[in-house]
Amino acid sequence: MIHKFDVKNKHKLDNSQRRAMLPPEKTLELLGLKKGDTVADIGCGIGYFSIPASEIVGNSGKVYAMDVSEEMLNDVQKKIAKNSIINIATILTEVGKLNLENGDITFALISNVLHEIEDRRKMLDDIKRLLDTGGRIAIIEWEKIDSEFGPPRDHRLDREELAKIMKSAGFCNISFVDLGENFYGITATEG
Repeated sequence: MIHKFDVKNKHKLDNSQRRAMLPPEKTLELLGLKKGDTVADIGCGIGYFSIPASEIVGNSGKVYAMDVSEEMLNDVQKKIAKNSIINIATILTEVGKLNLENGDITFALISNVLHEIEDRRKMLDDIKRLLDTGGRIAIIEWEKIDSEFGPPRDHRLDREELAKIMKSAGFCNISFVDLGENFYGITATEG
């Protein structure tokens, strides 16, 4: 059975403890996000990474904050309005369908979402479809350890297993990024 995050727990997505464990700006920099990127933040939730990503990519970049939950996207839209952000667009997606045109994304981010997806290979194929030639994917997942945070251990993705799935989906230059005790990052390029 797949572990799904319950939207009524969205208050857990941004607090001082999470920011200490997974600081968004530093994490995005470690994963290789840069000025001018066009980002798909897949499963953006409340915009934990979308908002700082918009600052990093600057006015020459763009962020698509994508989620299956209208409630989560409403939170992102409130933050966009409150902070007068002009380079974020929200997109309501469907499970298994990302609702974005092919090929204009230079950086796809999927944070703590892939373990919730039943057909991970299909999801990775859909993300690859979005990527521009040479585009990059960055995945953040929970370390497969027992922890007081996050999903149960048996619902977490082993980093080596995830690398194999990514390789089978045709991603290249797969590498791991150390994100502390509770999380790992994995990056790769389209192609």
